[in-house]
Amino acid sequence: MNLTVNGKPATIDGETPVSITILLKALQVEQREYVTVEVNGDIMDRGEFEATTVKDGDSVEFLYFMGGGR
Repeated sequence: MNLTVNGKPATIDGETPVSITILLKALQVEQREYVTVEVNGDIMDRGEFEATTVKDGDSVEFLYFMGGGR
């Protein structure tokens, strides 16, 4: 399966579609408990990662929100 991940081409071996949970593991995304996932411009609810799937050609962004400043 060919995806665009954080603006770069990525290939995932295996059958399509795959859940966001499986995708996070397959791509070895760090700090999975803190990542926000956007698929084709839509921010996904963390509670739906297992049920939400991505398919060939989708665009996925992994976002980390940081606090700070004064």
